[in-house]
Amino acid sequence: MSTQDQHEQAPPAATAGAAGVSSGPPGPEAADVAKLTAEKGELNDRLLRLAAEFENYKRRTRKEQDDAAVRATESVLKEMLPVMDNLDRAMQAAKSGDGASAGNALVEGVQMVQKQFLGALEKFQVKPFDAEGQPFDPQVHEAVSQLETDKVPPGSVASVFQRGYRIGARLLRPALVAVAKAPAGLPH
Repeated sequence: MSTQDQHEQAPPAATAGAAGVSSGPPGPEAADVAKLTAEKGELNDRLLRLAAEFENYKRRTRKEQDDAAVRATESVLKEMLPVMDNLDRAMQAAKSGDGASAGNALVEGVQMVQKQFLGALEKFQVKPFDAEGQPFDPQVHEAVSQLETDKVPPGSVASVFQRGYRIGARLLRPALVAVAKAPAGLPH
């Protein structure tokens, strides 16, 4: 074999290495750095989004728990309200009775129980609201009848059959009322 034949059969890398210059693409390190930098940016964005979603989840869960606690209290208190209604009716009946001393004792006893019961309700932020004489508001009043009267303006609550209650700022139960209308002989 001649020297010329040996030179022609030499591998191309050996000849390129002899010159000391590489004309190929950049090394694998530069590509890896670019890839890792892009991946880091994507992971950072995902982390920020996940943190924001978690904060929203915590806020939503806290609100749902608060609402569930109010609903639980509300259902218990709705069961207790008829007791208050019966106490109201007993007081009205006792006040209209004839036996002075017996009637007075009954009224005093019922008033004490009513006061105690209202105190217990207030511990749960439940309070009755005044409706009589107020303008009729379908958000807080439930009209069960109309009453001809000139004691209050037409469209106002003339009589309350059952008190309304709030739990905090929320309506627990509307007041059952009679709405005033002008007497037949009077102009509207």
